[in-house]
Amino acid sequence: MISKTAFVHSQAEVSPDCSIGQYCVVEEGAVLEPGVELGHHVVVHSATRVGASTIVGDGCILGRAPRPAVTSTVKQRELHPLVIGKSCIVGTGVVVYRGTEIKDSCFLGDYVSVRENCKLGEAVLVGQRVVVENDVEIGDSTKVQTGAYITASTKIGECVFIAPMVTTTNDNYMGRTEKRFADRCGASFEKGCRVGGGATILPGITIGEEAFVAAGSLVTRDVPGYQLVMGAPARVVRSVPDDELIFSPEAKKDQKTAIPSFDLKRQNAELGKEIADTL
Repeated sequence: MISKTAFVHSQAEVSPDCSIGQYCVVEEGAVLEPGVELGHHVVVHSATRVGASTIVGDGCILGRAPRPAVTSTVKQRELHPLVIGKSCIVGTGVVVYRGTEIKDSCFLGDYVSVRENCKLGEAVLVGQRVVVENDVEIGDSTKVQTGAYITASTKIGECVFIAPMVTTTNDNYMGRTEKRFADRCGASFEKGCRVGGGATILPGITIGEEAFVAAGSLVTRDVPGYQLVMGAPARVVRSVPDDELIFSPEAKKDQKTAIPSFDLKRQNAELGKEIADTL
């Protein structure tokens, strides 16, 4: 059913069993597959594709083109239309930019923002008010919880858990000097890792496979796979228990053998020297 107050362009493709709420706009070339439901005041920009049985909440904007500020360093480029997969749930007030691809069975909470050129795998959960900046990749079955900030060029593997209010960064120079353009780099989260609430991850850091970052940690160096770190700066405390792993424990043994630096006294001495050098 299409509301009388909705505008659907004559060149849009809308399946007969779609539901379109009041004051929606569906632009030229947009495709709504069978069973799509749009709430009220939804805008579906040109050529955007919404997969079958996907539910879109009130006030969403799908497929908008970026409009960078005069001072922005993000380069303008051609972007392919937004594609949202089948059986997704898109909450109220969500904004998803052109150039992004969201696969089947994803959940985007209320007021989520997903910028251009992002790729979200199947069954990804993005909690309320999460910000996902441009050029981010998120693997299958990963959960990014409420209020997390995922900076540009971050790579997140499959089955990763990112708790509320985690902050990722990508620029050690914070906008100063020309070096920042060459050195800008988001963090990488390998499959199965977990990051606790309020943790801060510095640019270019790798969180290893099945690693665990405790809540409130400041991560200034790579985190080895299958290890638990905590503190500011974060340091290795112990291994992750086998019964918490979702990937093969055998890989844990291989990973541990491959990393020769699990002497906690030596590691803590190195961290102490790092801190002293900054004073």
